[in-house]
Amino acid sequence: MAKRLPKLPKLLESKIYKTGQTRGADDDVIYQNRVGRNGTVLIPFECIHLFDFSTTTKHVFENGFIVLIKPEDYFDNPETLVTMKKRELKLGINSLLFYETRFQWNNYNPIVKKLKVADSRTSPLNGDFVARVPSTTSKSDEKIILGFNTSGLKGAGIRIYEYADTETMKLCRYQLEYLFWLCVDSIEVAINTGMTAEDITERKFEIGKICDENGLADLVKLYDARMIDNENNTVCPLCLEKLSANGFLSKLIQAEGRNVPDLTVTQINLFHIRELKIGEYNHKTYNLGWGHHHCNVVCKDSGIFETIKWMKDIVDKNVSLGY
Repeated sequence: MAKRLPKLPKLLESKIYKTGQTRGADDDVIYQNRVGRNGTVLIPFECIHLFDFSTTTKHVFENGFIVLIKPEDYFDNPETLVTMKKRELKLGINSLLFYETRFQWNNYNPIVKKLKVADSRTSPLNGDFVARVPSTTSKSDEKIILGFNTSGLKGAGIRIYEYADTETMKLCRYQLEYLFWLCVDSIEVAINTGMTAEDITERKFEIGKICDENGLADLVKLYDARMIDNENNTVCPLCLEKLSANGFLSKLIQAEGRNVPDLTVTQINLFHIRELKIGEYNHKTYNLGWGHHHCNVVCKDSGIFETIKWMKDIVDKNVSLGY
């Protein structure tokens, strides 16, 4: 039985736990909202070439996958059926037609073609298609949301680039806590939140031990990944400023006049060193750090290195023009 460790401050514990969840999604999209990263993955058919054959022919994903195919590709492009056969893809079994434009709905209408709406994330999918078609200015063109839209089954799955298996999520959480304890003022902040010095010593030691045993505490790798500095303190991967542990527990400062009463965003957020993108599984150890919320917003989905290049171009342009 695993040793029971002293509890972390509630907000920090929640923040670390939530790193194993996907980003938010509303009812108008096909994705699930804030669920585990080991959920059913949705693979766009047009990106299938980015994955090897094991992605669709072996049990790569813990909770399976669904390939989403554009109706025009399925009905008009003979190569689609050839690729589906090679990849062992079958409509209604592990793939669905995905209607997301008015053109697709009008020209390949699934009702006219007597297709059935899918209602299962596991094979067989109990249907052939799913639809998320936005409304238009025409009164007759109302929003169409069919499939995976009930209270008990919202969203067909998760974005494939957000996927991580259970073991990877667990190791990432250990490493992310390890990085918290490397913050320059982590002990002081933990004491201020109610942890005792004895609890801190015990928890910090045990997390360090777990990370050592699992190869998660390589300081050289952490430094090379821009997660810590040469003094072994946790830094923001973009600006490289040392992080205060207070930022994990402090809500984001809001602009005057724009205050939101239920703001939950903290000053420090999860930061992917190499950005999440289709064809890679970048939610993994030595690729997840902590960084400033604003630095994360600047990076968006471009990644740190592209962002730095963009920032340099802007500075150089301003300097060259005399600003």
